[in-house]
Amino acid sequence: MLLKLAWRNIWRNKRRTYITIASILFAVTLSALMESLQKGAWDNMIGNVVNYYFGYAQIHEKGYWEDQSIDKAFPITEDLEQLVAEVPAIKHLLPRIESFALASTGNSTAGALVVGIKPDVENTMTGLKDRIIKGAYLEESDQAALIAEGMANNLNLGVGDTIVLVSQGYHGVNAAGKYPVKGIVRFGSPDLNKQMVYLPLPEAQWFYGATDLVTSLALHIEDPDEIQSVVKNVKSRLDMESYEVLDWKEMLPDLVQAKALDSAGNYIVYFILYLIIAFGIFGTILMMTKEREYEFGILVSIGMRRLQLSATVWLEIIMLGLIGAAIGILLSIPVVGYFYTNPIRFSGEYASMLEKYGFEPIFPASFEPHVFVTQAIIVFILTAILAIYPLFKIQRMKPVEAMRS
Repeated sequence: MLLKLAWRNIWRNKRRTYITIASILFAVTLSALMESLQKGAWDNMIGNVVNYYFGYAQIHEKGYWEDQSIDKAFPITEDLEQLVAEVPAIKHLLPRIESFALASTGNSTAGALVVGIKPDVENTMTGLKDRIIKGAYLEESDQAALIAEGMANNLNLGVGDTIVLVSQGYHGVNAAGKYPVKGIVRFGSPDLNKQMVYLPLPEAQWFYGATDLVTSLALHIEDPDEIQSVVKNVKSRLDMESYEVLDWKEMLPDLVQAKALDSAGNYIVYFILYLIIAFGIFGTILMMTKEREYEFGILVSIGMRRLQLSATVWLEIIMLGLIGAAIGILLSIPVVGYFYTNPIRFSGEYASMLEKYGFEPIFPASFEPHVFVTQAIIVFILTAILAIYPLFKIQRMKPVEAMRS
């Protein structure tokens, strides 16, 4: 009975109902858009840095990640090769040998991370071939290099030019070589884009004097939710006195800390946002309560219990909250969808500042269902809490004074 009465009441004054619903649905849309942009920016950052190079987990010789010395290179044993067959979540093992080198051409020099890869296998995880903007992709038999766009710009290199690499190889051997540039790749991460140089794995092993050795095995894991179980499984199958198995959070603690710091700052922003939203919704509830004081006084005077009246009013606001939250989800889907397909791209000084700190100057929105649902639930809970105010007013109301107002 009260439910039916509450439903009829909210449509007796359609103007008031529409204002209340509008305040709730715009609150849901605004909070969902903000959450999706924040989450999308970090997902893009992590994807650029982690999934386009590091992978979600790697295997090294024990202690390698602390000093990242090429002297800790190791052979790929049968135990390592069998991991793909024994752990279904691992799609491929990506063997790499990597170390820093001095890259030069003419009078220009720059620091480079020279990485030896198996081109076909590398492409399955990082999509390296699709990131080529000039030239062609590597073949395993090539004696050529693939360089990042930032490196090419710093050294004024183009496809067909020669890059000279000088480094220290395995156990102190001299490492020097010159390679024609076969292709230029572009990374979303500025850090990767200014330092990466790729060689075919056999050529890189020759360059470093480390025949049949690698410094890391990246694990191609398609489902991020399986990272922890895969790492645990791999650790149980290997001799952990000889190897270390690290996930991306252990390899890149600075990135994890930066995200945590950004999230902490966003909590303050969210608090202010929800405070503004709460005042907006409370304003409409306050208006509704004030407009209906005469009605409440009449109902109490003719014998309606205050508890029944309070329950009816609370149900009215809850219904408005449900309708507003539902419409808010429907409205936020195309809004967030637009920024998902048309990411915000920054330019000028702000873009330069983002790149300086290792961020790609682009903010795509995250289009995930829980973003919409979570924000709708939060706004609905705020509405349900604020709905207590009319109940408080009804309990303290004096019918005669209410009817006079």
